[in-house]
Amino acid sequence: MTSILFLGSFLLARQAPPEQALWDNQVDKAVAYLRKSQSQDGSWSSNVSPGITGLVVTSLLRTGKVPAEDPMVDKGLRYIESLINPKAGHIAGQNPKAQLQNYVTSVNVMALVEANRESYRPIIRDAARFLRQLQWDEGEGKDPKNDYYGGAGYDSKSRPDLSNTQIFLDALVAAGVPQNDQAFQRALVFVSRCQNLAGETNDQPWAGKINDGSFIYSPAAAGATKTQDLATANGGLPGYGSMTYAGIKSMVYCGLDDKDPRMQEALKYISKNYTLDRHPGMPLDRAQWGLFYYYQTLAKCLDTLKRDEIKDSSGTAHPWRKELVTELAKRQLKDGSWANSQDRWMESNPDLVTAYALLALAHAKGVRKP
Repeated sequence: MTSILFLGSFLLARQAPPEQALWDNQVDKAVAYLRKSQSQDGSWSSNVSPGITGLVVTSLLRTGKVPAEDPMVDKGLRYIESLINPKAGHIAGQNPKAQLQNYVTSVNVMALVEANRESYRPIIRDAARFLRQLQWDEGEGKDPKNDYYGGAGYDSKSRPDLSNTQIFLDALVAAGVPQNDQAFQRALVFVSRCQNLAGETNDQPWAGKINDGSFIYSPAAAGATKTQDLATANGGLPGYGSMTYAGIKSMVYCGLDDKDPRMQEALKYISKNYTLDRHPGMPLDRAQWGLFYYYQTLAKCLDTLKRDEIKDSSGTAHPWRKELVTELAKRQLKDGSWANSQDRWMESNPDLVTAYALLALAHAKGVRKP
């Protein structure tokens, strides 16, 4: 009798929790949608951006449900291969717009890393070398006192921003660049300057105006945020959710832990502003802007931190993985895709947003490749 009870308890323990079925259902429907929306050349929405395919392939592989040998993924990888530029070293096409070189190369590096093919290793190595050249540093006449220093923009001439810098760092980490590489040390200077935190790591005049630990879009050229078009009356630049999670993740990549004051203040900010029904930090009329970008950045950041819960401003602990799976289920469309009704930052494009959602789901589940 005891053995029967033990067996029954074991089988119950092995059953998937309710959110597992919800996760599986969402991913299966999204994969089915992406099979239908893929173009004949293997790409997704290449007329919008050649980088969307890299995001889709990465998201599919990270779910753990679709292998690199799957015909859909294999076609997507062959499209990415067509973007490899051996002479320049990037993965953005044979004659790409300069403004796409960082973003497209970075997402394609991550896709090729996820595919885990031996033939891709030298391509990934060359691409990582190329990306380092895009970082603003002494090579472009910028020293650590300059507000461009350490950041990455859309290309080697564009103003750097935290969004491009975080994906640049994502790619370097994926490519296996060691944390002691100077690219990370330079990036930490830039990332620290993105934070609303006055002190020795941020000398910008707006840093202490709000001083809440949040992160803005860019400190360069007097600073920029996406929460509003102009600075506040006293010159402050309000931070917001996606950039704050991007800032935390980037600081972790650069070697900081939660003992560092920058991390402590940023973690306080996300605790006070935790929500999934809107993009925190954004005013009411922009509350849905970049929502799915926010979801995938939040998920990757918290998964990187290996945190399963986050406490809100009232002290309530939220199992964010479960809550994010539930929130995304509510927002998934009948055809299996996701899209944002607010057409900002290309989020009306269902291929792009479905990739964001799958990336968020993969990190919410904590998918780890063997």
